[in-house]
Amino acid sequence: MASNRRAFLTATAVTALTAAPATAAPGPRPHPARAAHTARTALDELLAGNRRYAAGHPRHPHDSPGRRHLLAAAQHPFAVIVGCIDSRVPPELVFDQGLGDLLCIRTAGQVLDEAVLGSIQYGVQELDVPLVLVLGHERCGAVAATLDHLRTGTPVPGHLELLVDEIVPAARRTRALPGDWAEHTMRAHTAWVRDAIRADPAFGSAEVEAARFDLDSGHVSLLP
Repeated sequence: MASNRRAFLTATAVTALTAAPATAAPGPRPHPARAAHTARTALDELLAGNRRYAAGHPRHPHDSPGRRHLLAAAQHPFAVIVGCIDSRVPPELVFDQGLGDLLCIRTAGQVLDEAVLGSIQYGVQELDVPLVLVLGHERCGAVAATLDHLRTGTPVPGHLELLVDEIVPAARRTRALPGDWAEHTMRAHTAWVRDAIRADPAFGSAEVEAARFDLDSGHVSLLP
């Protein structure tokens, strides 16, 4: 495992070096903007950006050519977002952030696997990101597929079985609750993903939170 990690980091460094023109003079070091971030300030910045997005007044920060050139040397994201692949929930837009601000990891239903966990670990341990936010959302297609499977017993085709198998426990725990079963399932599953990441010692240096995105209002709210 250690040799794989060293190979990955070496390959990344070699790629970065070979991508730069041989005659280019050393540029200025990126300003360590995220060095000032704690988990609390990182979360505050995400929620402030979401308020701008939901109100229809996004700033679209950090998207200039200057920012792009600065980031060519190194990245300093201040939060890891573990979210869903749903096209209506792009984290950079939802939180009104720009280039280099967020490390986004997206799977259907924000389902965890080893690749996701390794990616979170890279953000937390290698990039010193102080905050991991698990972002679920209403009307999730992966949740809907899970509930259909439980209602009908129809086999789940191909690779979709992995997604459904991971969400099934949350669906079963919430089936008897009054109200919207899909909403209860999404909240329970999102909280479980948060708790699983919190319990992993690989991420002990970061704070891990969970949140729900409302497709209608655009608002993000933290989950208990």
